[in-house]
Amino acid sequence: MALVGFLILFPLVAAIALFCIRNNQARNIVVIASAIIIAVASVILVVTNLGAGYTPFEFSSEAIDLLCSGISIAIVAVILGFSWKYKNIPAAVLAIIQLVMVLVLEFAFEVELEVPYGLYFDSLSLLMTFIIGVVGSGICVYAIGYMEDFQAHEPEGAKDRRPFFFGLMFLFLSAMFVIVFSNNMEWMFTGWEITTVCSFLLIGFTKTEEAIKNSFRQIIMNLAGGIGFVVALYCCAFMVGTFSFYDFLVIGCQKPALVALAVTALAFAGITKAAQMPFHTWLLGAMVAPTPTSALLHSSTMVKAGVFLLVKLAPIFMVCPVPSLMVIMVGAVTFLLCSFMAISQSNAKRVLAYSTIANLGLVTACAGVGSPEAVWAACFLILFHALAKSLLFLCVGTAEHHIGSRDIEDMDLLFDRMPRLARFMMVGIMGMFIAPFGMLIAKWGALVSFAQADQVALILILGFGSAATFMFWAKWLGKLAGIAGQPENVEVTVHKSEWASLLLMVVLLICGCVCLPLISAVSVEPYVVSVFGVFGQDISTDNLWLACICAAVVFVALFAGAGKTTSKQKKVPVYLAGVSRDDDNRSFQNSLSDSSEAVTRNWYLESVFGEKKIAPIGVLFNSLLMGAALVMVILGVGIM
Repeated sequence: MALVGFLILFPLVAAIALFCIRNNQARNIVVIASAIIIAVASVILVVTNLGAGYTPFEFSSEAIDLLCSGISIAIVAVILGFSWKYKNIPAAVLAIIQLVMVLVLEFAFEVELEVPYGLYFDSLSLLMTFIIGVVGSGICVYAIGYMEDFQAHEPEGAKDRRPFFFGLMFLFLSAMFVIVFSNNMEWMFTGWEITTVCSFLLIGFTKTEEAIKNSFRQIIMNLAGGIGFVVALYCCAFMVGTFSFYDFLVIGCQKPALVALAVTALAFAGITKAAQMPFHTWLLGAMVAPTPTSALLHSSTMVKAGVFLLVKLAPIFMVCPVPSLMVIMVGAVTFLLCSFMAISQSNAKRVLAYSTIANLGLVTACAGVGSPEAVWAACFLILFHALAKSLLFLCVGTAEHHIGSRDIEDMDLLFDRMPRLARFMMVGIMGMFIAPFGMLIAKWGALVSFAQADQVALILILGFGSAATFMFWAKWLGKLAGIAGQPENVEVTVHKSEWASLLLMVVLLICGCVCLPLISAVSVEPYVVSVFGVFGQDISTDNLWLACICAAVVFVALFAGAGKTTSKQKKVPVYLAGVSRDDDNRSFQNSLSDSSEAVTRNWYLESVFGEKKIAPIGVLFNSLLMGAALVMVILGVGIM
């Protein structure tokens, strides 16, 4: 109980301090010390409770309920202030609607639903704790060096807003801990909305016209999801009779018709937070924010809050077909179409954004299936996506500051220009799509779960979507692996804080791949057993260990010789299979005796997989699907 409370409150205290600290050196010390403390506390909580089932803590307070209402008022005040400043009416209207609904529920109705066990954890919460506490803290440390370079590129005399940035980052960590530890759904909603407003402020951090536009797109879509969450609270108050999340899940499995509307509303909230189509555009727009924002909020934590909620609802989806079908199809369509659209992107951050949305779609589909095997796969998809994608976002941020571009086509010779960073980036990419690394094993588990559930359509979607995944990752990996020439090494100026965080992500990803069977045994399987009473792993442990050994061999081969000096290595000119004109520029004499430059460029198939062609299909289909599901639930059609 003490450690859970500490993880919620300490990042909040650190955030308040960072909002006030203006001295760079003092701020850096506070960030590093706070990150280490949060990471260590998270690891201690996880290690000392491995395999834990549902573990509630008797903690309830009317003062906290009132505080949550006060926070809701403060959040709406912030949104209204920015809406007035930038003349954005939809955001203001949605914020007011949400606030009125919250206050009416809290004060107008005599709803006295005490939740004696306000906090809890289980093995899934502990998995999320590790991601938030260790990966999230590592990203905050990375931001020290990144934001120093970011500030250096600001116009002379520009205000240093880093205190605001770091304060929001740690406030976000606190809110995420509130979400994963709260058994009281009103408290969970408060954490949910804090992450929404933090994301809004961080996306608009640069205050450019594009940043402001995208930040309001995010807040409008997530406010809509927040209203869905409040609708679920109304259903819990007047239909289910409890705000206890655990009791809600138990009642939902026993009486699915009773919770159908609440589950559909919560699923809608999770879908918006996880940036599933038609709400995917808010995450794409969020890529204008500084890279640590993308890594923390939109890769490893905030969007994970959405799929965390959906996975927690999985047992109800098994017995409640309408919301289950909605979640399955929304996730499957998002996975397939966003995988296709990623093929047409050359901007590395947009590739990562589409890949993020697609992978979250696969997690969403697994949650909708709701079987033990699907939940097992979903947990590993969440873990490996958080590790690999955080690493890749950080690598892209560092590369952009040192080669001046985030375009994949500008990453020629990166293996020579930034050899260590290129290796790290290759680890992240391989971890996302190549056998026998963790993400592919998780997809294997998803495939097995779809087959056992007789979901033929999902099997086909997974196959075609994974083929598209292979194409866009392979293009990027091939660009990194190309070595020709002797360009200047530009990674010598990378900040130590950036290297420390990058190394942490690499180590975590490698350990995750190599120790996958162990993670399954001590973390994922205990959660599946505690919820379903049966094991979810449907891949033999021997096969998992064999895959892990192969992964270890690949990692050793990739990093063999890394860091060795090249001063005594023989340098030879580039071989161009003809008459060279300029080796340094890779220029050769062509068949017409003219000069041509040897270049390699990827194929992006914009005319086939362009956003304008594919996105409207997913937006229309998923919008109609969710609307139909809501109507069916309200009318009580096909609930049982």
